[in-house]
Amino acid sequence: MGRKRKGERVDGWLVLDKPAGVSSARAVAIARRLFNAAKLGHGGTLDPLAGGVLPLAFGEATKTVGLVMDGRKSYSFRLRFGTRTSTDDAEGEAVPTSDRRPSDAEITAILGDFTGTVEQVPPAHSALKIDGKRAYELARAGQAVAMKPRKVEIFALRLVSRSEPDIADFAVDCGKGTYIRALGRDIAEALGSVGHIEALRRTRVGPFGENQAISLAKLEALGHIPARFEHLLPVETALDDIPALAVTEEEAARLRLGQSLPMLRTGLRDRVPQTAQGAATMRAMSGGRLVALVRVEDGQIRPVRVINP
Repeated sequence: MGRKRKGERVDGWLVLDKPAGVSSARAVAIARRLFNAAKLGHGGTLDPLAGGVLPLAFGEATKTVGLVMDGRKSYSFRLRFGTRTSTDDAEGEAVPTSDRRPSDAEITAILGDFTGTVEQVPPAHSALKIDGKRAYELARAGQAVAMKPRKVEIFALRLVSRSEPDIADFAVDCGKGTYIRALGRDIAEALGSVGHIEALRRTRVGPFGENQAISLAKLEALGHIPARFEHLLPVETALDDIPALAVTEEEAARLRLGQSLPMLRTGLRDRVPQTAQGAATMRAMSGGRLVALVRVEDGQIRPVRVINP
């Protein structure tokens, strides 16, 4: 007999405002303890140096994590010119230095080169695997790490402010897999200087933003009292951008059993929303409740992820 999972069933999303200096793993562990949750995941790790939006998925919400991680992300970051570091952030050792300090106009002029589909070399101190080992493990061991460039999407990038010549504050909207540390490094180099990320904050992940977030300190202050559950968002919150398909209770029951629904025989074709034409995934809804994530395949509505009631 399998070992019973410890903790209680808790379903929903919690948008946590992770403080800088705390690892994502530590933040998840604290939330798991406070909610006594049997199952908990997150929608995209944040480096310990970074703060901001860390969506936590409890219970059935873990089935939607992949969709959240594939969504757009927004960050604010501070780039310090003059010193590059081994980690491309403030935690690394200083390597090359430069006396070059670009003007606001020079910075603004090159930002277009970093929007759209761009090629980026990830930092050597990253969690990407090389020959089965994490790149940061090899880098910390003093081994030379050759990171391969890859394409990422940057939808918007703007200069927000300059408080002094050494510092520039930016805001960026980007796609999955973008390294902000690499972006800052490359901006500085494109301007004939060097630099590193001094501060980094994530302001949005997919549908989750700062306005929904609760700080780790406030969450801990609530302790185990019922008020902490008031900050949980429904599982379907993560799916706001995914077309909805209305199904009957009978159809919902079949989907929950893992059975497909024939589109022609049940008239489902007429219920598929126009916005879902060509969509890979829809959310099947019945009575205002999320039933399953589904796809259209060979004239059938097939359940991909069933959400337990």
